[in-house]
Amino acid sequence: MTTSQPSRTDARSSVETVFRLESPRIIAGVTRVVRDVGIAEELAQDALVAALEQWPRDGVPDNPGAWLMAIARRKAVDLVRRRENYARKLAEIGRDLSETAPPEEPADPEDIDDDLLRLVFTTCHPVLSAEARTALTLRLLGGLTTPEIARAFLVPEATVAQRIVRAKRTLATKNIAFEVPYGPDREARLGSVLDVIYLIFNEGYAATAGDDWLRPSLCEDALRLARLLSALMPKEPEVHGLAALLEFQASRTAARTGPRGEPVLLKDQNRSRWNRMLIARGIKALARADATATGAPGPYVLQAGIAACHAHAYSYEETDWRAIATLYALLAARAPSPVVELNRAVAVSMAEGPAPALEIVDALTAEPALHDYHLLPSVRGDLLARLGRTAEARAEFERAAALTRNERERDLLLDRARECGS
Repeated sequence: MTTSQPSRTDARSSVETVFRLESPRIIAGVTRVVRDVGIAEELAQDALVAALEQWPRDGVPDNPGAWLMAIARRKAVDLVRRRENYARKLAEIGRDLSETAPPEEPADPEDIDDDLLRLVFTTCHPVLSAEARTALTLRLLGGLTTPEIARAFLVPEATVAQRIVRAKRTLATKNIAFEVPYGPDREARLGSVLDVIYLIFNEGYAATAGDDWLRPSLCEDALRLARLLSALMPKEPEVHGLAALLEFQASRTAARTGPRGEPVLLKDQNRSRWNRMLIARGIKALARADATATGAPGPYVLQAGIAACHAHAYSYEETDWRAIATLYALLAARAPSPVVELNRAVAVSMAEGPAPALEIVDALTAEPALHDYHLLPSVRGDLLARLGRTAEARAEFERAAALTRNERERDLLLDRARECGS
């Protein structure tokens, strides 16, 4: 049954909207049949073409997502039938497709959720490079086009296209199973999944390059993926920890830029503009992480705890910096890195003063990983300015400005440098 016949333009818009929302589930469901994410994406696109041909003529179906799924699965079945190894494929997928047409919608909705979870772990398989995982995840689960991904990460479209093609080829040639791993294998793979989602969010939250400080669409895609994963893996505390962290971080979006798009530092943000609904969601997600934990908190739960401290403070001055410094110390022990140590220095500077924090930062200046990291001289410049060493601070801010590739951030750092010279 279909709705009343829409105009061709309205029907096309409906197709594109539904496909963007439903494509991850369609690709996941079809991958279960064909065992190849590249072929599954092509079949999903075939279903899109069929909708573009039929919906303007026949009207939009009452359940457009199920319609697209049925078409894609039917095409998948036809493909399997045409293959010479049809009998072996039938045995692998464990059901007789020779007489039964694909259902209009899954008999058990949980099957689709399981397939989505399999797709998440497949696109984030460690056999792929971090760049390939990110591109493939955004393409298949985020629903982004190749040009959109290229614009988001400021790389050529050809580069993104090559990453996606190679990623699909690698998964196929290495015969990567379409499954959710269990036991130690799941623990090893889950970190990769969470890291990819976090990377996507961070690129939207503080763009590494370009004219814009924020790319909200990337934050929204990452947050949607985190929420999806949280629903699909309710017993994993780190999954809830990541969801909580992103909810807290996203709550500040409206306050992080000024009228001209310029960055607004945390201490200068108008916290009345923080989204209290997202903060409430973050608090609930963090509570779920605590409720499911069986041991020491993981890195994402600890980072969510830090973000919660900021969210609970109605002003910068009310922030519990000692608690934040303690959480950063735990994070440094759990997942040591120079960046974590730099963040700990910032917390120490607020809890104990700039002098002990400067000792921590000075110890990091020889770290190879931070050699071109603009936030190291930025933090050092701030500490020096607070200690009254303005000439040194100005040099550090200028160095930080030279290192960043984001135009908005460069302007902010140069303003800080000028303030030290006045």
